[in-house]
Amino acid sequence: MQFRMTQKSPPTPLPPLLAWSDLQFFVAVSGSGSISAAARALRVNHSTVLRRIASLEAALGVRLFDRLPGGYALTTAGNELNERLAGMADQVDAAQRWLTGRDAAITGTIRVTTTDTLLSSLLMPLLARFHAAHPGVQVQVAINNSFSSLTRREADVALRGSNKPPANLVGRRVGDIQTAPYASRSYLKSLGRQAGVADYRWVGLDDSLAHLEQAKWLRRQVPEERVALRVDSLVGMVDAVAHGLGAGLLLCPLADARSELVRLAPPDPALATQVWILTHPDLRQVARIRAFTQFVFEALSVDVRLAH
Repeated sequence: MQFRMTQKSPPTPLPPLLAWSDLQFFVAVSGSGSISAAARALRVNHSTVLRRIASLEAALGVRLFDRLPGGYALTTAGNELNERLAGMADQVDAAQRWLTGRDAAITGTIRVTTTDTLLSSLLMPLLARFHAAHPGVQVQVAINNSFSSLTRREADVALRGSNKPPANLVGRRVGDIQTAPYASRSYLKSLGRQAGVADYRWVGLDDSLAHLEQAKWLRRQVPEERVALRVDSLVGMVDAVAHGLGAGLLLCPLADARSELVRLAPPDPALATQVWILTHPDLRQVARIRAFTQFVFEALSVDVRLAH
């Protein structure tokens, strides 16, 4: 048995990959028969069209146009390419319109971070109204007291009370949430008519919220032995005061909603906290984020429970 060794011919090289950005120059010239007309349609200058056509012909290794005094005429190879590309421009345009519309549609997920205070007193009713207007959006709410989740991009939007919002976020101030002293009717009744402020016991905040103005005020004004209870939640403070554990500096939107509570003095401007709707700069033009932040801003900007 004899074996004949044959040398394999080199594989036929694959045709170059062509980008639509190159082919659209060919389509524009073939459709108009003119470099200048193609340049106007593509909003580029004359030399750019010439350069891109020459580059395309070099990549394909064929001449696509005959340069005639009356304009550009397709060669045989040009005609074949033109037939293969028939309808592609319309398909690309349709795809771009679809993608643009998809980005503009109010759909998808919005991750919102806020505090229990703002969620219960201000935000929850707005979430219900926003969902009714945009049922294609799912809102996910994370309750915490820091901006870190938004800074780390773990959330898209923050509704926060802060007099010094982070400089790396963008947003708008929607108003101020006020604070005033309150006590329950039953607690005041138990003290008797002759009792004064010096007789009150107080509900305060624990060390985790010692940075808040309410906590600083209590440290300055109330002896430690007069503090009956400390909690780590402004919502918890309202419940404690409502149950007669003492007086407390409470957020007005929360306390005013409880009929069993009595405001003991007008709100102190020094205790007011600015309320902000914030997002990351990269997200502010996303349709669903823009719609949500605008909706919340407009609603809270006229909310009578906030000072404006």
